[in-house]
Amino acid sequence: MSEKRSDAFTKGDSRTPHRALLYATGLSERELNRPIIAVVNSYSELIPGHKHLREIADRVKAGIRYRGGVPLEFNVIGICDGLAMNHMGMKYSLPSRELIADSVESMLKAQPVDGAVFIPNCDKIVPGMLMGAARANIPSIFVSGGPMLSGRFKGEKIGLSETFEAVGQKAAGKITSEELTELEKCACPTCGSCAGMFTANSMNCLTEAIGLSLPGNGTIPAVMAKRYALAEITGETVMDLVENNIKMLDILTKKAFENAMAVDLALGASSNTVLHLAAIANEAKVDFSLDIIDNLGKKTPQLCKLAPASRTYIEELDEAGGISCVMAELKKINAIDDTVLTVSGKLSERIKNKKADGTIIKPIENPYSKEGGLAILRGNIAPNGAVVKQGAVLPSMMKFTGTARPFDSEEESCEAILNNKIKSGDIVVIRYEGPKGGPGMREMLTPTAALAGQGLDSSVALITDGRFSGATKGASIGHVAPEAAAGGLIAYVLDGDKIEIDIPARSIKLLVDDKEIEKRKSEMKIRKNTELTGYLKRYTAFVQSADKGAVLLYEE
Repeated sequence: MSEKRSDAFTKGDSRTPHRALLYATGLSERELNRPIIAVVNSYSELIPGHKHLREIADRVKAGIRYRGGVPLEFNVIGICDGLAMNHMGMKYSLPSRELIADSVESMLKAQPVDGAVFIPNCDKIVPGMLMGAARANIPSIFVSGGPMLSGRFKGEKIGLSETFEAVGQKAAGKITSEELTELEKCACPTCGSCAGMFTANSMNCLTEAIGLSLPGNGTIPAVMAKRYALAEITGETVMDLVENNIKMLDILTKKAFENAMAVDLALGASSNTVLHLAAIANEAKVDFSLDIIDNLGKKTPQLCKLAPASRTYIEELDEAGGISCVMAELKKINAIDDTVLTVSGKLSERIKNKKADGTIIKPIENPYSKEGGLAILRGNIAPNGAVVKQGAVLPSMMKFTGTARPFDSEEESCEAILNNKIKSGDIVVIRYEGPKGGPGMREMLTPTAALAGQGLDSSVALITDGRFSGATKGASIGHVAPEAAAGGLIAYVLDGDKIEIDIPARSIKLLVDDKEIEKRKSEMKIRKNTELTGYLKRYTAFVQSADKGAVLLYEE
């Protein structure tokens, strides 16, 4: 390699001060002549999915050194959504995505390294790193920490979502305090991202599907030796990307995004992926709208039914062949384009001779559903769109008309649910939880899990301008846009109104005539949050709506 990006701070007389500082880190003169690779690590003792990432980073560095590179590590923040759930902390979860993206961009623009390896694992950390990497646009590759193994309780496999549902079961008198305590100690038996097809695992699988990580990235369990071997090979592979000058935006094409979304739909992945793919596409300057997602959803079959929609977990998807096998099945109906570039060559090489196992991954001829796991709904209450994980909705709830029970916060809804104030036939409406109104678009796993725990997921729906954890199941419709704080119709729903949900028809309607709606708009005031300070105050000022990926947009 004749010229390197890192020459900008290692070559020439004018860079004497820079080299002096690099020598202070322990680098040798010989190392300054080699490619310098950033290792971007989200290690944290506060996140069970990230507790082991120091060891993953060590193996990545070994791979880089083996191929003649010089690894230099820095860290980014991360928030565990499970620990932030159902309190003030969740207001910071989605906003942290932008902080991560900004910090990655800042570091990689300020320090002109030759390439980067990213080590995320959970929720907003994965898309935040992807967004920042797209801005930096240097040779880059990702390797996650991998999923945790499922737990065991009374002879059945369980994961984190069952602990949330157990709270509802305890409130309904279905289990004892002793059983609740026993279950919580069994649910998360290892480090790693939570075991189901929740947001973290969804995003790690989609990072693989979009071509920015090696096969196995999304599914090899955190505690397996294969995960550490994958990390070392990832370190080696970034050196190939540097040598060939293959950058992020060479891989992040529109076809690659469509491939990722097709895999998302086939997996029945988290509804949060809609937000994150839209935000990443925005950074990559790729057109990727809710209409594109919905059109893909109508022609992409669901091939997997993983937790929370079943008791099948990511470890079993890995045993069945993982994402490469899912993509091989989708290729049979041309639902993906296998000519796209990945970090390890053409996609066609990854999926050659791969096929579904027939059980965990259904064959394309016999899918769980002819449509994908996500659907985009529209109607007067959500003219700009709303998202539902239809692959986790009971058949009886695909068409449902119910009585609105509106609440102005997650806490108010939880109080009603846990005190048995929600009845069969109700539709819980949680508003002022959108990107601006929350702020931060909190996840509504606690109320949805409480409903499921009480056995109401077969007769109660939930609608919100907030969002859901990937662990949510049932007729849970989120991302309602425009949100209440922006004057959306969801702000004017009254107790007792009727709402009609028709998922097959992609429709959601407030059954109130236009004259009455206009009357309400003239009489009811939009709630304003006047007590915000610090980052959330700035975030609220610039965040865009959910259908735009909840990205930050500054005035030009």
